[in-house]
Amino acid sequence: MQQFLADTEATEAFGKQLWQQLPEKCVVFLHGDLGAGKTTLVRGFLRAAGFSGAVKSPTYTLVEDYNVNGRKIFHFDLYRLTDPEELEWIGIRDYFDDNAVCFIEWPTQGEGYLPKADKVITLTAEGEGRIVQMQSL
Repeated sequence: MQQFLADTEATEAFGKQLWQQLPEKCVVFLHGDLGAGKTTLVRGFLRAAGFSGAVKSPTYTLVEDYNVNGRKIFHFDLYRLTDPEELEWIGIRDYFDDNAVCFIEWPTQGEGYLPKADKVITLTAEGEGRIVQMQSL
């Protein structure tokens, strides 16, 4: 599936659609350059879930966790990871044992320590907007 998203609002709207589509336990790999809209997409998902607080990229914290209306959502950003083994130190496997949706930005940084993705979403800049491609695995 491929779709053009004209702006930030369209990217958030796509994230909101995912709220209806993804099961309660799901691993989603997010690919795209810096500024491609990965966190914007997650923000749309969280808004659809009922979360009204600030949604920031977990670039420095590695993971942001949310418990919204009884559902767990984890948002990882592995961009600054220097060694995938660091994921063991934060107890990465525990996150995937939970009944949760896990969004993972820069999943190649955690290769060998992450479970297989259920969905892979790639965002690519295209003019003022972006192209989103989604695959189910």
